[in-house]
Formats: sequence, structure tokens, C-alpha cells
Amino acid sequence: MSKTVVTTPVIGIVMGSSSDWDVMRHAAEMLERFGVPFEARVVSAHRMPDEMFAYAEAAVGRGLKAIIAGAGGAAHLPGMLAAKTTVPILGVPVPSKYLRGEDSLLSIVQMPKGIPVATFAIGEAGAGNAALFAVALLASAGDAALAEQLLAFRAEQSAAARGMTLPPAN
Repeated sequence: MSKTVVTTPVIGIVMGSSSDWDVMRHAAEMLERFGVPFEARVVSAHRMPDEMFAYAEAAVGRGLKAIIAGAGGAAHLPGMLAAKTTVPILGVPVPSKYLRGEDSLLSIVQMPKGIPVATFAIGEAGAGNAALFAVALLASAGDAALAEQLLAFRAEQSAAARGMTLPPAN
């Protein structure tokens, strides 16, 4: 008898455009490393607002525990999602063509009181850290195995840093 493995997504990864995938794939790769089931899709705040609202409104009922939302330029996606769901939103500013993502960062981080969006660094580091934050949320909610994996990951990072050498000064 074979066992069916249920991999219902617990984390959503959304972005405003497929061009954001170069950054947001770093969140997906981190979640894959920890074995956290996720879904990834384009949900544009400006080009498909009805679908964006429907995604946010259905998030709790679908079992999502957090949504990692990457956005560039005006970067309205994370804030608009946060306005329509109680699921934690983790905002990742995606570098833009002209302002290097600083516009995105400022847009995401300036949420009004009462509508929180956890905002991460611009680009790949932000996407990876948003995924690690989501892992930590799940671990702190009682997933002991995930907590152990997170501790092991941190230990690996410490060991890698300890093993670093610098080139000679001259």
C-alpha cells in the first residue's frame, strides 16, 4: 500500500510580475531547503486587483500561515494584501530599473499603523530572509522538527563564517 504525501501549501510566494522571479526564487529555494510546502504565483496589484483581493481573502481558509510578497516600483502588492487578510505578510522590495529598489523599499516599509507588513532587505537577501522568517514562524508555532532544522542551518552558517580566511594584506 502506498502512502499519499499531502503537500498543501502553508506559505504563499507572490509577485507582481514574472520578471520578479529572479529575486523571489530565492525565497522558494530556501523554503524547499527546509521542506516547507509553498505555492508561487503572479498576483499583480495593478493589473489584476480582483484576483489579488481574492487571494488575500482566501488565504486563511486555505491554510496559509504567511505570504511572502515581492514587489518593485510602486510596490503596492504587500500592503494591499495586508489590508485584506490577517495572514502575516512578509514584504520583499524588488530592485527596480531606475531606483535600484529604494522606491520599492520605501513603499513597502511605510504602511499605516494598523496594517503591518514585515519588510525585508531589497533583492535576493530579502527574499531569502523572508523565507527564513516564515520558517521561524512555523517553528515557533510548535513545529519541533522545523525548529531543529533551523538550529542546524544557523550552526552551518556559524561554521562557514568561522572557516573563512582573509587574503594576505600585501
